Amino acid sequence: MTDLTPRPAPPAPRRTRRRALPMLVLALVVVAGGVIVVQFLTSAVDYYCNVDEVGERAGCDTDRRLRIQGTVDEGSVLNERGVTSFTVSFNGATQSVRYDGEPGGIFKECIPVVVHGVLDGPTFVGDRVEVKHSEEYVAVNSERIDEAEFEGCDAGAA
Repeated sequence: MTDLTPRPAPPAPRRTRRRALPMLVLALVVVAGGVIVVQFLTSAVDYYCNVDEVGERAGCDTDRRLRIQGTVDEGSVLNERGVTSFTVSFNGATQSVRYDGEPGGIFKECIPVVVHGVLDGPTFVGDRVEVKHSEEYVAVNSERIDEAEFEGCDAGAA
């Protein structure tokens, strides 16, 4: 005769290893996302102030990280041992700026700039300089562009 009594089920295989890896990956993704968000928010809280508002307007406190806007004063740019010093002015107020390095790009006197950094005594110590420019493009020597437009190209080439 056949024994038809129910047999106990075999023990379920342990899946802790299989669950641990996806949980570890998920935790790393969450931590990386948190770091990115914190970095973004940290840079987003730099208050944007005109030179004349530093220490005067709420949010433009001298003990916090700021972005100051002003025009580079004529004759104020000095490059010495890898440090660029200059002054910026806005609405009659002037601020001295020290920047480690060469601002590069189209940085020069008499142009508007935005400097990111902190106030250290009477000097604003910048770690980033952005040059503001107009959205208008004026072609200098446009006749040279017209002359060179197809020079060296085969007119029939696609």
